[in-house]
Amino acid sequence: MEQRHLGRSGLRVSRLALGTMSWGRDTDADEAANQLLAFTDAGGTLVDTADVYGDGESERILGSLLDQAVPRDHIVLATKAVARRDEGPFGGGASRAALLTALEGSLRRLGTDHIDLWQLHAWDATVPLEETLAAVDAAVSSGKVRYFGVSNYSGWQLATAAARQHAVPSGTPLVSTQVEYSLVERGVEREVVPAAQHHGIGLLPWAPLGRGVLTGKYRNGTPADSRGASPHMAPYVEQHRTERAARIVQAVVTAADGLGTSPLAVALAWVRDRPGVVAPVVGARDTAQLAGSLAAEAVELPPAIQAALDDVSAVELGYPERPLG
Repeated sequence: MEQRHLGRSGLRVSRLALGTMSWGRDTDADEAANQLLAFTDAGGTLVDTADVYGDGESERILGSLLDQAVPRDHIVLATKAVARRDEGPFGGGASRAALLTALEGSLRRLGTDHIDLWQLHAWDATVPLEETLAAVDAAVSSGKVRYFGVSNYSGWQLATAAARQHAVPSGTPLVSTQVEYSLVERGVEREVVPAAQHHGIGLLPWAPLGRGVLTGKYRNGTPADSRGASPHMAPYVEQHRTERAARIVQAVVTAADGLGTSPLAVALAWVRDRPGVVAPVVGARDTAQLAGSLAAEAVELPPAIQAALDDVSAVELGYPERPLG
């Protein structure tokens, strides 16, 4: 699998990341082990989790597999903090105390002494940004964190955090931002993508398959074994089951038929090769699903198909994203 630099950093990661949001909930430890082995056997290195996935079980499962199934130094280990884990005073948020408490918990569950990429899961408007970023710098200087990223930041939030880190002599550079990005969700192209490119920040798209919609599986209903049929995931999928999305899905299916590949591979290849993108984060219920994403590594979209998909999924840009004419 091709390796890419994460933003302007020296860290190299596979151009596909393995997401583990379902581990410990819909994916058990045995299936997780099979996914991790399949991913690393294909040349994958970047594995993404979070302290709140499966109430911490995702991290525990991943930690149990490091060194037993896959050597720790073969993995670029990414996790997140900030989201609310419990109701205690340090159970969530981006305060110094909450972040450093969360870090210790992640290290314990993962069974490691450092995190390769530590990400702030969301913006916390109740905490001064200077406090949040100073906590990140402390985590890095302690050796417990190697690189720093964010997730779900708007354009101005991303630019503000990056500029602060550039301005502070001891500031840890912000190297990545994880955002929802796919053919059915291109809103980040308005301000997040330009901000990331200006500051040399790599994009890690989550839900690159439009929460499963871009696979085409929902065109004729809701399969019983799909996320859309799951009580806790149905609202997550439903957001992209729109008339606009249906037109985009049909274009993806048509492109896949013409290329002799799957709609999944077309949708994944499209976002993988967008400007600024480093590695889409793909999650799978089982190894068979993951195999479909790994197969996309061999797919390169012809310029004409890229252009057609760009057109059918284009988002409207207006003032101030588009300069006045």
